[in-house]
Amino acid sequence: MQQSAVPELAHTHTRPIHWVATATAVAGVVALSSFVQPGSATAAQPTTGTPHKPAAVAPPATTGVDFPLQCGPVKAVVAKKTTGDLDGDGRPETVAVVHCDSAMGTPPDGVYVLTRSADNGTPRVVATLVDPKDRLTVTHLSLHAGTVGATLLGYSSDAVPNCCPDVKTPTKWRWNGNAFVRSTPADAHSV
Repeated sequence: MQQSAVPELAHTHTRPIHWVATATAVAGVVALSSFVQPGSATAAQPTTGTPHKPAAVAPPATTGVDFPLQCGPVKAVVAKKTTGDLDGDGRPETVAVVHCDSAMGTPPDGVYVLTRSADNGTPRVVATLVDPKDRLTVTHLSLHAGTVGATLLGYSSDAVPNCCPDVKTPTKWRWNGNAFVRSTPADAHSV
């Protein structure tokens, strides 16, 4: 057995004084935080010198949306969602990953973009980024600077069982003014 070149350190064994010091430090932080509070909020609007900003628009909710998904007797489940302004109009959209509620197996996902209708503001699907018939599962969903990112798990052939996707593909979509354009980096690989 080789001996350590570093002598045994005294601080590697906790003693009651260590616990007392830790408890004192935590109590100090708690006490200090009770004195440092944010300023009080007011509902008054500024009256001079500041132009009026329009109220922020809430992103479309997924509740009650009729997704283009055939689930039969079971309902559609929103597994993931993210929101942000995808088309640069100042109003947020919602990107939702949706699949049929299944007690067994891994049902394929659909990825949909929702916006609010101009007439009554109700959420509606305006684009399908991933169609469930493509047999893909979404493991990651993000939205950054108007770009939707997702990691898709799929199958190299129809012979691969639904339980065991064998292809992992990072994918991005960006609005070009007319449609969402998909880009797939060259690093798609087998799982």
